[in-house]
Amino acid sequence: MTALRFGYGTNGLGDHRLDEALEVIAGLGYTGVALTLDRGHLDPYAAGLSRRLARTRRRLTALGLGVVVETGARYLLDPWRKHAPTLLATEPEGRARRLGFLRRAVGIAADLEAEAVSFWSGTPEPGANREEAFRHLADGCGALVETAALAGVRLGFEPEPGMLVADLDGYEHLRATLGDPDTFGLTLDIGHCQCLEPDTPAACVRRAAPWLVNVQIEDMRRGVHEHLEFGQGEIDFPPVLAALADTGYRGLISVELPRHGHSGPVTAARSLDALRAASEHPWTADAVRSVRADPRSLTALFPVAARHTGAAAGEAVRARLLQALPGTRAERAAALEEVYRQGDASERLAVLRALPLLDREGDLGPTALPLVADALRTHDARLVTAAAGPYAARHLDQPAWRQAVLKCVFMDIPLDAVAGLARRTDPELVRMFRAFAAERTAAGRPVPDDLLTQLDLHDTGERHAHL
Repeated sequence: MTALRFGYGTNGLGDHRLDEALEVIAGLGYTGVALTLDRGHLDPYAAGLSRRLARTRRRLTALGLGVVVETGARYLLDPWRKHAPTLLATEPEGRARRLGFLRRAVGIAADLEAEAVSFWSGTPEPGANREEAFRHLADGCGALVETAALAGVRLGFEPEPGMLVADLDGYEHLRATLGDPDTFGLTLDIGHCQCLEPDTPAACVRRAAPWLVNVQIEDMRRGVHEHLEFGQGEIDFPPVLAALADTGYRGLISVELPRHGHSGPVTAARSLDALRAASEHPWTADAVRSVRADPRSLTALFPVAARHTGAAAGEAVRARLLQALPGTRAERAAALEEVYRQGDASERLAVLRALPLLDREGDLGPTALPLVADALRTHDARLVTAAAGPYAARHLDQPAWRQAVLKCVFMDIPLDAVAGLARRTDPELVRMFRAFAAERTAAGRPVPDDLLTQLDLHDTGERHAHL
């Protein structure tokens, strides 16, 4: 069975800056992101696209996030009409505009080393002939396939309720019309399967397996196209996730909750909890029950998690065990310290990376800061990187946080991995950055690109006096 990779859609964090949306997604334990190109998140038409793409690529790499490029922004191409124009537009100029955007998305995906570009057909305009609309769609898709093939990017076409291509039958017909090109893959939305497919969502996964390059997931009810949080609809998720694992799917499974931005981090955390519970290994379920019943069992179960569930899932399983800890804040902090102090490097890393998840609503407070301080004293880049994550950004005081950032600089750890950098950088840290850059320049050594980026962002006219 394949280890599943869970992501979260940036359209569900629309009230966040992109950097901070990625910080939340990675901090909660997701390993991927479905990135919707939109005005607030990597606007494909704003100035400085190449620079912003390079920055985003570094950020994704530093945070360990895979990425799929999504193209479903509502008003990106027309401020008056949602999702317009589409590849079905009756006017050639409208079709050309949508195709131009999709080609731009393919180029962006190539620069980001994205796993796929996801897109859909759109809805025929009022009074339009459906056969003619389908011809327009096939022409546009054919042109996009050529672009994607040259760029080495996979396309994930998404059947969407209410659109011209609404279901798997429609996708298969379109694919056959195009001549079954390898580049023309499938984005499968599990909620959409529940909404309108005659088969169960798990059966849809098995049917779609040969073409599947991207999965979106949320709960939904039969006949109602409304994206719901897990547990609020009718989908039985364990069989769906088992089908994805059994068929060897290796792409992202990204939560698609675009109307939940008002509660984004909390909703994202609940969603990951639900997905992990629905895909839980039998050993994990037993271990979680044991920890809830007797917290002392954690010390025996925590070290052997990867042995029982596989190395790829081991860290997520350890996070589940830590989440299961009952007791007061002080009791849970003591248990965390015990498994951290007794653990090897991988176990300590699992504890550090779980801290944002355990503290997502201030549950821990600053009680785990001694673990952060210990990790920052090491010379293990993985531990230092994890220690400079969202938990530290939330709880370290400013002098200690600045020292954590400087530790990353001295160890050549990418600053893109440091949580809270944009919101917590102050004049004193900028001064430290300048001093480090001047020292490197004087020694004839290169200044890291991410440090130069920070100096550019905070340039007050003093930089060239030091370099």
